[in-house]
Amino acid sequence: MTTESSIKDLLPADLAMGTVMLKVGNMKLMTDYYQRALGLEPVAEQDGGVYLGRRGRSLVHLAPAPGLNLPARGEAGLFHTALLFEDRPSLAATVASAARYEPGLFTGSADHLVSEAFYFSDPEGNGIELYWDRPREAWSWEGSNVVMDSLALPPQRFLQEHLTEGAVSGQRETRAGVGHVHLQVGDVQSAHDFYVGTLGFEKTAGWHGQALFVSAGGYHHHMAMNVWNSRGAGPRQDTLGLGEVLIEVPGGDDVGALADRLRVAGVQSHHTGAELRFEDPWRNRIRVAVR
Repeated sequence: MTTESSIKDLLPADLAMGTVMLKVGNMKLMTDYYQRALGLEPVAEQDGGVYLGRRGRSLVHLAPAPGLNLPARGEAGLFHTALLFEDRPSLAATVASAARYEPGLFTGSADHLVSEAFYFSDPEGNGIELYWDRPREAWSWEGSNVVMDSLALPPQRFLQEHLTEGAVSGQRETRAGVGHVHLQVGDVQSAHDFYVGTLGFEKTAGWHGQALFVSAGGYHHHMAMNVWNSRGAGPRQDTLGLGEVLIEVPGGDDVGALADRLRVAGVQSHHTGAELRFEDPWRNRIRVAVR
């Protein structure tokens, strides 16, 4: 449980995950996928890249990175970007469009008790989760740990029960956000030391020493780290894939408090006042900025 003395060392309860930047080799192919498969629309264009999202809110930034290679399976980096939908019909509409675009990019589905999730891979191998949260009052907690599982969630049955004509025709008008970001790291203890001990997330779950789930404000998780493919991985090379994770906080005081914690921990960062840039132990780049 959080104590009064530790409040100042925690990230703000109302933080939100922001735009995930991906370094892209084939901009035409990747832009087509995120628009046609996931129903995202251009929000802005900058430096040859494109910001894609819903209703003016950017979710993914595709940045051209010609000449870079795809990361090896065992390297640290992105496990998946998780896009959160408001209800089952809007989730179903995007699951359907993603499955139609290229059925071979579907990688699985699961009922996690707190959520229902469908997993895909984009054309350059970046993982994607599309999910819907059950109401918070339906979540179960054992102490400070949220109860999650991976139960069967048959995709066809889900679509039969929840896909509607209205959801399909209004797909691009419905809201979506980056609900969480899941990373591949070299070891879970170092991830805990950094993301909980230094950044100020709270641990909400673990999985047999192979994964860590962390959040602010009692969410099931805003970020996660696992070693399923990447145990022992060292700092990342400069590759295609994850470019930057954005965490949005309410005010400059929140950015300043985190800058202080990073300085005390000896973590190098660049602090402009309104935002803070730094890297985790595997060179995954994080930016914390005022919303």
